[in-house]
Amino acid sequence: MKKYDVIIVGAGIAGLTAALYAARQKLSTLVISADLGGQLLLTNEIQNFPGFMSISGLELIRKVEEQAKTYGAEILFDEVTSIAEQENLFTVKTASGNEFQAEAVVLAFGKSPKEMGVPGEKELKGRGVSYCVICDAPLYRGKKVVLVGWGLHNYENIVRLRDYASKVYWVFPGEKPLEEEELLNEAMSKGNVELVPFSEPVEVKGDKRVRALVVRNKKTGELKTLEVDGVFVEMGYVTKTDFLKGLVQLNERGEIVVDKMCRTSKPGIFAAGDVSEMPHKQAVIAAGMGACAALSAYAYVMEKRGRKVGQVADWRHVEIPGKRKEGAGLSIKLR
Repeated sequence: MKKYDVIIVGAGIAGLTAALYAARQKLSTLVISADLGGQLLLTNEIQNFPGFMSISGLELIRKVEEQAKTYGAEILFDEVTSIAEQENLFTVKTASGNEFQAEAVVLAFGKSPKEMGVPGEKELKGRGVSYCVICDAPLYRGKKVVLVGWGLHNYENIVRLRDYASKVYWVFPGEKPLEEEELLNEAMSKGNVELVPFSEPVEVKGDKRVRALVVRNKKTGELKTLEVDGVFVEMGYVTKTDFLKGLVQLNERGEIVVDKMCRTSKPGIFAAGDVSEMPHKQAVIAAGMGACAALSAYAYVMEKRGRKVGQVADWRHVEIPGKRKEGAGLSIKLR
């Protein structure tokens, strides 16, 4: 059974950033993930990640993947099914039958948005079907969109869409999308929001891009086609953390409880990104948590080996194979 210093579960922005930081600390690092990129792959254009005016989710992920691999991180595409502590190490098992051991584990496999489960949705993800209003609303300035979702958390979503789009259809299964009458009136105040009550999505239509969402009235059975440029699905998220029950503390939503150092209730296991209880689900925050989790894991591993470490920083310049030197780097002396 192959042993690593740290195993990272998940290859989204949090997991890959954790891999980058762990590998730069010279920890043998394995990333195990069912896919590459996570939720970022649902976004064709990201405009709020520092350093880039505009970048696709795939491009950003590929850049961080390349960085992590450059410093020695390995990536295995597989699904982790169990993690157990054995003889002061963690044994990680996967769906394909692989088994690995590690001194520390970083959980960064994110969470998955609830999908509508209708024809055309999967095919048009990232091409008009979005699961993040705060990420993608600015891309639909002056266009027609539909929001599928209800509840108080969607108040900010509808206001944001209303302020960008020329027309917003709001699809929900009940009589009202919000119980708070004052908030509902405010959401409707610009006159460009049309409520579509007692309705459920049936099909997303489009070829290369979304062109319509078909909905069904649950009372009458009548089908209605909403011609739109974008479909925003905001029905909440699903955390797949059942296999962690009894190992780390989870909150009522199934998210992993962490402290400010990204430590879980189990010493040696850390968590970062959307799978954690951090309320702000943004790529830059997930990346920062990934870095924090990796440095905390490094401190944990070193202390296990008898080397007490204090505050961990990563300012050192590491020679990158094949990279031409272009002048002197910045030297910072820490007292």
